[in-house]
Amino acid sequence: MKKSYFIWLAIYGVVWVFAYLAFPSGINKIQLTSMCVFFIILFILPITANKPIWQTILFSIQALTTIGVFHHMGSMFNPYVFLLHALIIAEAVFYLNRLKSFIVIGVQLICAFVIMMEANLSTTILVWYGLLYSLIITALFYFQTVHIRENELSKKYDVLLDEYRKMKRQLMIEEEQARLDERNMIGREIHDSVGHKLTALLMQFEAFRLNAVEQDKEKMTTLKELISQSLEETRKAVKSFKQPEVGGLQGIIRLIRKLEIESYMKIHFSVKHGAFAAPLSGEQSFAIYRAVQEALTNIMKHSSTREARVMFESPGRSIFRFEVINQTTSNYHFQEGYGLKAMRERLEKVGGSLDVTQGEHQFSVKGVIRLIERGGQYD
Repeated sequence: MKKSYFIWLAIYGVVWVFAYLAFPSGINKIQLTSMCVFFIILFILPITANKPIWQTILFSIQALTTIGVFHHMGSMFNPYVFLLHALIIAEAVFYLNRLKSFIVIGVQLICAFVIMMEANLSTTILVWYGLLYSLIITALFYFQTVHIRENELSKKYDVLLDEYRKMKRQLMIEEEQARLDERNMIGREIHDSVGHKLTALLMQFEAFRLNAVEQDKEKMTTLKELISQSLEETRKAVKSFKQPEVGGLQGIIRLIRKLEIESYMKIHFSVKHGAFAAPLSGEQSFAIYRAVQEALTNIMKHSSTREARVMFESPGRSIFRFEVINQTTSNYHFQEGYGLKAMRERLEKVGGSLDVTQGEHQFSVKGVIRLIERGGQYD
């Protein structure tokens, strides 16, 4: 709105300068007053935005002021009045609906008729001006029709986009709920099978220990503690399964904070090319989270340094790329194990790939996921 207003103001300024230069000998008080009213209305028009009735009245008054400016010129006709009237019509058609535009055009045509009648123009010139007015009005109404249609399509698009976002949010919620249900089911299975069997084994071991000879009791106590620790770890695992896990990019940030606070690990995290705005699906975000988590866990387990760099980027919104880099010694040797293989399979499942490289002084894990903006396989 602000940009279009200044464009109209600039065009009016240019036309009025040429119209003033075309006056034969200065301007009188009536003309000066009419011009002042015209520009006052032009400056207060932005205040009437979204008030079509007031805009209709102001556009009509602007058309009437042209009579005060160009009427008392005798047989001298200023052709720039035609451009001013065309601008008033164009502005009315641009901002108002069809009915209110007709009202402004009717007032403007009456003003043009009064000015032209005093100028004693020939019939041929009047016909040409009438034809020009007709063509301009026709073209402007065609523009108005297209403009209204575009606005309607834009509103429909906004509604569809809003529905799409709601559906995408609902899909993410359902995916998270499905994962949580699956985790709960796995937790129950572990609790009912492994947990119960470990408890039964612990009880039998205790009964066996009481009847064992003295020289075996110390060894039996050690084995009992090992079973107790296994049972406790199993319970912790079951408890963690029942908690909702935060995945995606938000989960990665929390994971980095947790590792820095609890493990005294220094992580340099950078985001480039609008990575946080990339259209990732819930499954893709979770796959990235798991990949970064596994890479950082490997660094904690196997690296001699406790420092890593994590980088996200989404160049052109066509792909999402992440990279985890760790400085290593030159004699470091790695062998791809179950964790990296599972990471690669998880990324390939969502349309991505994994590249693990070892340089002379650094070890890097790079992942790339192809993005489809809307309606794609992974969107």
